[in-house]
Amino acid sequence: MAAAMLMAACSSEVRVDDLRVEMQDDPIAIGVAQPRFSWQLETDCNDVQQTAYRIEVAGSKKDLQAGKLLWDSGNVTSGTSVLIPYEGAALTSRTTYYWRVKVTTNQGETPWSETAQWSMALLDPAEWSAQWIGIEGATNPGEELGIEGSKTSVPTRLAARYLRKEFPVKGEVKQARLYIAGLGSSDVYLNGERVSDDVFAPIPGVYPKTTYYSTYDVSELLQSGDNALGVVVGNGRFFPMRNPGIRGYGLPRLLAQLEIEYTDGTIETIVSDQSWQATARGPIVANNEFDGEEYDARLELTGWDTPGYDASAWQQPDTMSAPGGRLTALPTPNMRVMEEIAPVGITRLPDGKYILDMGQNMVGWLKVKLNGKKDQPIAFRFAELVQPDSSLYVANLRSAKVTDIYTPAADGSFEWEPRFVYHGFRFVEISGLDEQPSLDCFTGRVIYDDMETIGKFETSNPVINQIYKNAYWGIRGNYRGFPTDCPQRDERLGWLGDRTTGAYGESFIFGNALLYNKWLQDIEDSQSETGSISDVSPRAWTLYQDDVTWPAAYFTVADMLYRQFGDVSGIIRHYPSMKKWVDHVSATQLKDYVYQKEQYGDWCMPPESLELIHSQDPARKTSDKLLNSAYFHYLLELMQQFAVLSDHAADTTRYRQLADSVKMAYNATFFNPETAQYDNNTVTANLVSLMLGMVPEGYETKVMDNIVAKTEGEHKSHVSTGVLGIQHLMRGLTAYGHEDLAYTIATNETYPSWGYMASKGATTIWELWNGDYAAPNMNSCNHVMLLGDLIIWYYENLAGIKNAPSSIGFKKIQMAPTFPEGLEWVKASYDSPYGEIKSHWTLKNGQFDWKIEIPANTTASVRIPAAFGVDATQVKALKGVHQVNVADDYLTLEIGSGEYHFVSAAQ
Repeated sequence: MAAAMLMAACSSEVRVDDLRVEMQDDPIAIGVAQPRFSWQLETDCNDVQQTAYRIEVAGSKKDLQAGKLLWDSGNVTSGTSVLIPYEGAALTSRTTYYWRVKVTTNQGETPWSETAQWSMALLDPAEWSAQWIGIEGATNPGEELGIEGSKTSVPTRLAARYLRKEFPVKGEVKQARLYIAGLGSSDVYLNGERVSDDVFAPIPGVYPKTTYYSTYDVSELLQSGDNALGVVVGNGRFFPMRNPGIRGYGLPRLLAQLEIEYTDGTIETIVSDQSWQATARGPIVANNEFDGEEYDARLELTGWDTPGYDASAWQQPDTMSAPGGRLTALPTPNMRVMEEIAPVGITRLPDGKYILDMGQNMVGWLKVKLNGKKDQPIAFRFAELVQPDSSLYVANLRSAKVTDIYTPAADGSFEWEPRFVYHGFRFVEISGLDEQPSLDCFTGRVIYDDMETIGKFETSNPVINQIYKNAYWGIRGNYRGFPTDCPQRDERLGWLGDRTTGAYGESFIFGNALLYNKWLQDIEDSQSETGSISDVSPRAWTLYQDDVTWPAAYFTVADMLYRQFGDVSGIIRHYPSMKKWVDHVSATQLKDYVYQKEQYGDWCMPPESLELIHSQDPARKTSDKLLNSAYFHYLLELMQQFAVLSDHAADTTRYRQLADSVKMAYNATFFNPETAQYDNNTVTANLVSLMLGMVPEGYETKVMDNIVAKTEGEHKSHVSTGVLGIQHLMRGLTAYGHEDLAYTIATNETYPSWGYMASKGATTIWELWNGDYAAPNMNSCNHVMLLGDLIIWYYENLAGIKNAPSSIGFKKIQMAPTFPEGLEWVKASYDSPYGEIKSHWTLKNGQFDWKIEIPANTTASVRIPAAFGVDATQVKALKGVHQVNVADDYLTLEIGSGEYHFVSAAQ
């Protein structure tokens, strides 16, 4: 076999595919004035590069074909095909636009792409004529709005609101769009049919600042003559789940505007106002995301969402105040049911209850088909764990009741699933049944934000594979319109520190750019007037601590979106708020250029005793001042880049001077040049200093030697870091040639390690390294903060799929996998903004085999150890190979797009 060979011959033309506007396929409610266009090139030819593009936009497909254009970009010399802004005439609300693109490449010109489209949202608040409506106060027995001023976290209880409006359709409908915000969450029906598969719509914002509305095309659901629009509004994150404790904003309310365009050009608008009908006396008698949903089938309102229903007992809705701030179109899709799973077992307990095992810690709810008795409630209580006697373990759920209740209206079978709650669970305790149900009576409905899975990863090591699977389930289970810390107990909040590096790793698995861009807005909306960033965003808890390590996520997520997805908009839009924070903390928290605030430290590092949550041993704890100072310096480095990208280059000098002063003071305070140790020589202290650029030149290797010595000696080649140190551990060790130690840490199955969690039966990632022993008030079984940089290490270092340092959005790829002793193969793929990247290598018995795939319109730098015996001469002959260099024990290639196969010469 040849030492290197081309995978396939070129047999087709280059074509333009996967057209997107604002990263979405044919979106119907774009709320930005200058939408951005993206596309990919498809071909099986090697070495294809875009050299120019031409975009055309028109008001109809016919106009597009006829050349009656609203914008013609002309032939633009550029290799970029990601997020190119529209630069034509001003776009108008509600209007649908059509676009296409063709590309010139180094191998000729493509045909025009297929035509894609998008529609604009309501861009001007004055275009809303609807009123906010709802039902004031508690209307049902047992409802609890909360006790204002209470010092404890008081559960709340409130029924869902049902609102309806009948209206006629008087002609042939050309198009009908529904713009709607049901706060906190809503289900929408038209003539008895749900208008979408969205759940918990709309995603929550920081309501005094930003309220999001959904847009639906309902043209096909309208009928000639009488119609009925019905909306069920649940509490969601608007009405408080605890009061006080979890911030709320008021009673549920609805804003709806249905715009019907007839073929004769006339437009009719149906708006929410006091002509609607409303009731809170429906079957959803309680809904609270912490506590569960209660459904009383005896109160069902059969036909309430169809025309002709007798609503004489309903009331006129109350006019409600607006939430305040901006009313804007959703910038990211709502949540949906993204997967269904079947349970694996059911056990009957001595008390007659049943324990259902889903086989996987999941997030969502249970859909059931059961037999019940009239008036006999059936309760479903959810938990992540069971106790040794098989009963439910709920101690780690704190005050969350996590119980759904269904009361049948008659004897016999029924089907049901809740609408306005979700649970983090593997096990379900079921009571109120007279006979044991079969497993096929239950379906686990897995929910998270509607997004693509863009990464796959598998290796020869089953421990790594299980950890990756656990991470996959944990990450998506903590997307709820924003990234949450946990999905099961009475918290479920957007803690910033969990995602400072985690968001980067997550971006290899999920197409989460829109979600995280929206979260940046939550963070800005949660910022104080003085510039403090809340450690929790959206600001359900107000925590203005003025630390650095948690607010750092505001900056690092914006940087991730730019580097990984090519989206600079977050940096540009949020630069003023970021600058406001830097100015604020510089003035209030620096003393002699050392950051003074102490807050969380290296949160959740393995403690000296298994029953502890946090270490009490000063020798194991890393100085908060060291951590905050190092991260502040890093953010100042980022701000220099952000200033240039956002057209504030004049700010760079001040940031650079401040960064230099912080670094000098840092080393004078914390660094011992004789030992090359930082402060008390914890792994985290040395690692953060090294990886965040604080170590004086020439000391880098010595500092790493201390990290290795401490890890291998005192910690027996195990993790010794918490949430901050773990953000740098795997990449740091590998960057300095210690990939074998990193691999040992990654595959350990003894405490503390990710593999230890899996060995104890975990199917997601724990909050604590010692989550099976620590006190239950902080041992969530579904947290992702301790993943740190592990997922990044999987893709960048094991698979060799990395955005090159000088590249944006994987325009250039750096493929330099490491090959730790004992790992025989890695197979991974990643759908980058320019297309899918693949890497599949095997190394067994000294024989090397590597298949890679580079998407069109990108290039890659490929590095192979010279010891693997890949023949450089044969490699040079491959089409698409631009440069070959043998130096420093490596064969380094510069290649164009396409498929390649490299093997040891001995094969």
